[in-house]
Amino acid sequence: MSHDESAHAGSDADVIARSVREPECFGLIWDRYAGDVHRFVMRRLGRDLADDVTAETFAAALRQRARFEPGRSARPWLFGIAANLIGKHRRTEIRGLRAVARLGIDPVERSWMSEGVEERVMAGSARPALASALAELASGDRHVLLLVAWADLTYAEVAEALGIPVGTVRSRLHRARQAVRRSLTHDPLTEPMLREVPTWTS
Repeated sequence: MSHDESAHAGSDADVIARSVREPECFGLIWDRYAGDVHRFVMRRLGRDLADDVTAETFAAALRQRARFEPGRSARPWLFGIAANLIGKHRRTEIRGLRAVARLGIDPVERSWMSEGVEERVMAGSARPALASALAELASGDRHVLLLVAWADLTYAEVAEALGIPVGTVRSRLHRARQAVRRSLTHDPLTEPMLREVPTWTS
Protein backbone atom coordinates (compact mmCIF):
# COMPACT_ATOMS: atom_id res chain seq x y z
CA MET A 1 0.00 0.00 0.00
CA SER A 2 1.26 3.48 -0.86
CA HIS A 3 1.85 6.22 1.71
CA ASP A 4 -1.19 8.14 0.42
CA GLU A 5 -3.43 5.07 0.66
CA SER A 6 -2.22 4.39 4.19
CA ALA A 7 -2.83 7.99 5.21
CA HIS A 8 -6.44 7.84 4.02
CA ALA A 9 -7.26 4.43 5.53
CA GLY A 10 -8.44 5.91 8.83
CA SER A 11 -6.95 6.76 12.20
CA ASP A 12 -4.67 4.35 14.01
CA ALA A 13 -7.48 3.47 16.40
CA ASP A 14 -9.88 2.81 13.51
CA VAL A 15 -7.37 0.60 11.72
CA ILE A 16 -6.54 -1.37 14.87
CA ALA A 17 -10.21 -1.84 15.75
CA ARG A 18 -10.87 -3.11 12.25
CA SER A 19 -7.87 -5.44 12.47
CA VAL A 20 -9.50 -7.31 15.35
CA ARG A 21 -11.98 -8.65 12.79
CA GLU A 22 -9.66 -8.43 9.78
CA PRO A 23 -6.08 -9.12 10.96
CA GLU A 24 -4.62 -8.25 7.57
CA CYS A 25 -5.59 -4.61 8.20
CA PHE A 26 -2.86 -4.42 10.83
CA GLY A 27 -0.40 -4.22 7.97
CA LEU A 28 -1.38 -0.55 7.70
CA ILE A 29 0.14 0.07 11.13
CA TRP A 30 3.34 -1.58 9.93
CA ASP A 31 3.35 0.65 6.85
CA ARG A 32 2.95 3.76 8.98
CA TYR A 33 5.45 3.10 11.74
CA ALA A 34 7.85 0.24 10.99
CA GLY A 35 10.48 2.57 9.53
CA ASP A 36 10.50 4.82 12.59
CA VAL A 37 10.62 1.92 15.02
CA HIS A 38 13.39 0.20 13.06
CA ARG A 39 15.55 3.35 13.04
CA PHE A 40 15.10 3.79 16.78
CA VAL A 41 16.01 0.18 17.54
CA MET A 42 18.99 0.30 15.18
CA ARG A 43 20.38 3.40 16.89
CA ARG A 44 20.16 1.67 20.23
CA LEU A 45 21.09 -1.94 19.47
CA GLY A 46 22.77 -1.88 16.05
CA ARG A 47 21.87 -3.42 12.72
CA ASP A 48 22.19 -7.04 13.78
CA LEU A 49 19.23 -6.88 16.17
CA ALA A 50 17.15 -4.16 14.54
CA ASP A 51 15.19 -6.40 12.17
CA ASP A 52 14.35 -8.98 14.82
CA VAL A 53 13.36 -6.50 17.53
CA THR A 54 11.23 -4.50 15.09
CA ALA A 55 9.46 -7.67 13.99
CA GLU A 56 8.96 -8.70 17.64
CA THR A 57 7.52 -5.24 18.39
CA PHE A 58 4.84 -5.53 15.73
CA ALA A 59 4.13 -9.17 16.55
CA ALA A 60 3.52 -8.20 20.17
CA ALA A 61 1.35 -5.28 19.07
CA LEU A 62 -0.70 -7.60 16.86
CA ARG A 63 -1.30 -9.93 19.80
CA GLN A 64 -2.30 -7.02 22.05
CA ARG A 65 -4.41 -5.09 19.53
CA ALA A 66 -7.75 -5.97 21.11
CA ARG A 67 -6.67 -4.05 24.22
CA PHE A 68 -5.65 -0.92 22.31
CA GLU A 69 -7.52 2.10 23.68
CA PRO A 70 -9.70 4.03 21.19
CA GLY A 71 -8.56 7.56 20.45
CA ARG A 72 -4.87 6.83 21.00
CA SER A 73 -2.07 7.06 18.48
CA ALA A 74 -0.25 3.82 17.78
CA ARG A 75 3.14 5.52 17.73
CA PRO A 76 3.82 5.83 21.48
CA TRP A 77 2.24 2.41 22.04
CA LEU A 78 4.65 0.82 19.56
CA PHE A 79 7.67 2.67 20.94
CA GLY A 80 6.72 1.51 24.42
CA ILE A 81 6.71 -2.11 23.25
CA ALA A 82 10.03 -1.54 21.47
CA ALA A 83 11.56 0.04 24.58
CA ASN A 84 10.52 -2.96 26.64
CA LEU A 85 12.14 -5.33 24.14
CA ILE A 86 15.27 -3.17 23.98
CA GLY A 87 15.48 -3.47 27.75
CA LYS A 88 15.89 -7.23 27.34
CA HIS A 89 19.05 -6.50 25.34
CA ARG A 90 20.47 -4.06 27.88
CA ARG A 91 23.90 -5.71 27.89
CA THR A 92 24.16 -5.40 24.11
CA GLU A 93 23.27 -1.72 24.26
CA ILE A 94 25.75 -0.98 27.05
CA ARG A 95 28.47 -2.96 25.27
CA GLY A 96 27.91 -0.92 22.10
CA LEU A 97 27.95 2.38 23.99
CA ARG A 98 31.17 1.48 25.77
CA ALA A 99 32.77 0.48 22.48
CA VAL A 100 31.91 3.89 21.04
CA ALA A 101 33.23 5.59 24.18
CA ARG A 102 36.47 3.62 24.03
CA LEU A 103 37.14 3.61 20.29
CA GLY A 104 35.28 6.69 19.07
CA ILE A 105 33.54 4.62 16.36
CA ASP A 106 30.46 2.45 16.26
CA PRO A 107 31.40 -1.23 15.81
CA VAL A 108 28.11 -1.93 14.01
CA GLU A 109 28.76 0.17 10.91
CA ARG A 110 28.02 3.41 12.75
CA SER A 111 24.35 2.55 12.79
CA TRP A 112 23.74 5.43 15.19
CA MET A 113 24.87 7.91 12.57
CA SER A 114 21.85 8.14 10.31
CA GLU A 115 20.50 11.64 10.09
CA GLY A 116 19.16 14.62 12.01
CA VAL A 117 19.76 15.19 15.70
CA GLU A 118 21.71 12.03 16.40
CA GLU A 119 24.19 12.79 13.61
CA ARG A 120 25.01 16.16 15.12
CA VAL A 121 25.08 14.78 18.64
CA MET A 122 27.37 11.87 17.88
CA ALA A 123 29.65 13.82 15.56
CA GLY A 124 33.34 14.31 16.09
CA SER A 125 34.83 14.47 19.55
CA ALA A 126 31.40 14.57 21.22
CA ARG A 127 30.56 10.99 20.25
CA PRO A 128 32.73 9.11 22.78
CA ALA A 129 31.77 11.46 25.62
CA LEU A 130 28.07 11.13 24.89
CA ALA A 131 28.25 7.36 24.50
CA SER A 132 30.02 7.12 27.84
CA ALA A 133 27.35 9.29 29.47
CA LEU A 134 24.53 7.20 28.00
CA ALA A 135 26.16 3.97 29.15
CA GLU A 136 26.21 5.23 32.73
CA LEU A 137 22.55 6.27 32.83
CA ALA A 138 19.99 4.15 34.62
CA SER A 139 17.95 2.16 32.12
CA GLY A 140 14.75 4.10 32.81
CA ASP A 141 16.50 7.45 32.42
CA ARG A 142 18.10 6.33 29.15
CA HIS A 143 14.74 5.15 27.80
CA VAL A 144 13.15 8.54 28.51
CA LEU A 145 16.03 10.58 27.09
CA LEU A 146 16.25 8.58 23.87
CA LEU A 147 12.49 8.41 23.33
CA VAL A 148 12.50 12.22 23.42
CA ALA A 149 15.71 12.78 21.46
CA TRP A 150 15.61 9.94 18.91
CA ALA A 151 11.92 8.95 18.68
CA ASP A 152 10.77 12.58 18.96
CA LEU A 153 8.00 11.73 21.41
CA THR A 154 6.39 14.38 23.59
CA TYR A 155 6.53 14.07 27.37
CA ALA A 156 2.91 12.88 27.37
CA GLU A 157 3.69 10.29 24.68
CA VAL A 158 6.72 9.02 26.61
CA ALA A 159 4.53 8.69 29.70
CA GLU A 160 2.01 6.72 27.66
CA ALA A 161 4.70 4.57 26.06
CA LEU A 162 6.33 3.60 29.35
CA GLY A 163 3.21 3.57 31.53
CA ILE A 164 4.54 6.19 33.96
CA PRO A 165 3.28 9.63 35.06
CA VAL A 166 4.34 12.70 33.11
CA GLY A 167 5.98 13.99 36.29
CA THR A 168 8.21 10.92 36.33
CA VAL A 169 9.12 11.52 32.69
CA ARG A 170 10.16 15.07 33.56
CA SER A 171 12.25 14.03 36.55
CA ARG A 172 13.99 11.22 34.65
CA LEU A 173 14.65 13.49 31.69
CA HIS A 174 16.06 16.21 33.93
CA ARG A 175 18.33 13.71 35.66
CA ALA A 176 19.52 12.23 32.35
CA ARG A 177 20.18 15.62 30.78
CA GLN A 178 22.13 16.77 33.82
CA ALA A 179 24.28 13.64 33.66
CA VAL A 180 24.92 14.10 29.93
CA ARG A 181 25.76 17.78 30.40
CA ARG A 182 28.23 16.99 33.17
CA SER A 183 29.98 14.42 31.00
CA LEU A 184 30.18 16.69 27.97
CA THR A 185 31.41 19.74 29.85
CA HIS A 186 34.39 17.75 31.09
CA ASP A 187 35.80 18.16 27.57
CA PRO A 188 35.97 21.75 26.23
CA LEU A 189 35.79 20.42 22.67
CA THR A 190 32.21 19.30 23.25
CA GLU A 191 30.92 22.61 24.60
CA PRO A 192 29.74 23.92 21.18
CA MET A 193 27.60 20.80 20.80
CA LEU A 194 25.74 21.67 24.01
CA ARG A 195 24.59 24.93 22.46
CA GLU A 196 23.71 23.39 19.08
CA VAL A 197 21.61 20.50 20.36
CA PRO A 198 19.56 21.77 23.32
CA THR A 199 17.15 18.82 23.03
CA TRP A 200 19.67 16.67 24.84
CA THR A 201 20.84 19.00 27.55
CA SER A 202 18.15 21.51 28.43
